[in-house]
Amino acid sequence: MLVSSYNPADPSDLVVSVESPGAAGVAAAVTRARAAQAGWQAAGAAFRSAALTRAAEALEAHAEELAELVVREVGKPLTEARGEVARTVAIWRYYAQASYAPAGAVHEPAAGEGLLLTRRRPYGVAGLITPWNFPVAIPTWKAAPALAVGNTVVIKPALDATACALRLAELAGLPEGVLTVLPGGAEEGDALVSAADVVSFTGSTAVGRVVVATTTALGTPVQAEMGGLNAALVLPDADLGQAAAQVAAAIAGFAGQKCTATSQVIAVGAAYEPFAEALAKALAAADDSVCGPVITEAARERLTGAIESARAAGATVLTGGNRPDRPGWFIEPTLVADVPAGHPLLLEEFFGPVAVLLRAADLDEAIALANTTRHTLAASVHTRDLDTALAAADRLDAGMIRVNAPSSGVDFHLPFGGAKAASHGPREQGQAALDFYTASRTVTLLPSGAAR
Repeated sequence: MLVSSYNPADPSDLVVSVESPGAAGVAAAVTRARAAQAGWQAAGAAFRSAALTRAAEALEAHAEELAELVVREVGKPLTEARGEVARTVAIWRYYAQASYAPAGAVHEPAAGEGLLLTRRRPYGVAGLITPWNFPVAIPTWKAAPALAVGNTVVIKPALDATACALRLAELAGLPEGVLTVLPGGAEEGDALVSAADVVSFTGSTAVGRVVVATTTALGTPVQAEMGGLNAALVLPDADLGQAAAQVAAAIAGFAGQKCTATSQVIAVGAAYEPFAEALAKALAAADDSVCGPVITEAARERLTGAIESARAAGATVLTGGNRPDRPGWFIEPTLVADVPAGHPLLLEEFFGPVAVLLRAADLDEAIALANTTRHTLAASVHTRDLDTALAAADRLDAGMIRVNAPSSGVDFHLPFGGAKAASHGPREQGQAALDFYTASRTVTLLPSGAAR
């Protein structure tokens, strides 16, 4: 199969076109990675740390080139693309030091002499299925911890992020077989999931469920991040101007194509009318330097179809909803109110700059509305009251809760993951990632001649 990636801001611009390897090519790549893994692990922490540090330095030296490629291939605004590349460099540096992290603990024996150890050891080959929306950061935050603890890595990137993934691996410059990128589609993804020793997936819920089912049947450790319907709760005591700017950024930033983007806005009590006005105004002011295009024509058609369906069902479009008359897959940032219960905009992740505005009488109703979804990755709460913030943080069903901040934002050294159907398996990032990519072993050492 020929893998082709186009610029979503200029669909006539072919970014890259390469042949995919097929299932046989994936099997061969995993075999090479498995052969390289023993030497990569045996080389030791200092060797791996230095290799990951050199990768960070190479990426930093080519930061502007890589940012421009991110803009061209996935349509990310330049400021966000530069931020993603900077974060990517920081992640490589962070995990370069993690090569030295403790890999176990020493415990007291229950009785008598001896030594009890727990040790964490790499699985072997990590198979990574990565999305297009963070085309260098997400492959990095999956690959770097896996590599730091001694695994080798095979990445199957999303079709629309092929060029970014290939350039990332090229710049990283790791030894042969240690980091491999395989362009491709479902055939390559299925083959990798079936062959790897540990699997990490980020993508759609439908595909994620297949990945989980396959790995579970094989007994392969897996984590799967499958997006979310994320709510912003705005209380009457909030700084409504600040909240409007933050929520607008979480709706429109990179055209809402983040799994942490806000798709439901719940305004509480007296906040509803003034906040609706302020948020609509903030969204209307979000230009291409903030929003940009969505990734494909099909994505735009799905978004505009959902908006028109809601309008036909009695909803009110407070701002946006139109397709600008110019090349590229652009859609205006959109806020929709009075969406009837059961409409897809309230139930599905549409992955675009579209949000639904809801009304709640009080905090209890707002939390109940936010918790109705089965796919909550992040939530934001906007209030000046500490008691309200703590109560919301305790009661919201979300993997990440941000107070007086956009829902879209990640600290790469902290655990990342959602609640309920948004995620499956252990968390990503930070120490949690080092634990995920290793298996725990318990070792009992007794003096010679002793018995237990």
